Amino acid sequence: MFLLITVLLFGFASAQKVVQLSYCSVAENNLRMDCKYALPAESPEPFCKYTQGERLLDTTDPDEEQHAPYKNRAKARIFPGNVCRLLFKNLPKGKSNFTCNIRLADSAAVTKTSVVEKKLLLPCSAWSVLLQSCSGLLLTLMTLLRLSCYI
Repeated sequence: MFLLITVLLFGFASAQKVVQLSYCSVAENNLRMDCKYALPAESPEPFCKYTQGERLLDTTDPDEEQHAPYKNRAKARIFPGNVCRLLFKNLPKGKSNFTCNIRLADSAAVTKTSVVEKKLLLPCSAWSVLLQSCSGLLLTLMTLLRLSCYI
């Protein structure tokens, strides 16, 4: 019986997951962070929120209240393709931790945290997104192109 309950709980816990967290700068001081997630088939739309420690930057859950200092600085939205995007204005100098939380209505949240260093932030473009999200694929393509030059 214990084994069956453990398997069932593990199945529910792994039903949703954060696949990737990528980020770039939209303007000089503004951050765009995309949280790509996977859900089980035929799941309702999840709730998404971004936090810094205990502070709630923004959420798509109407039952949670945004931390007051971030009302005009942070906006979270869900986009097609299982992406939750944060737009964050006035990113401070130095390093900042951002956590993406994805939660279905009656389940525990899954999270992924990333450290963003402002001086290392690349501008948003197709190239920077490709570098952050598909470095293995990019390396493979460049190697194949290089090899084709020798044939």
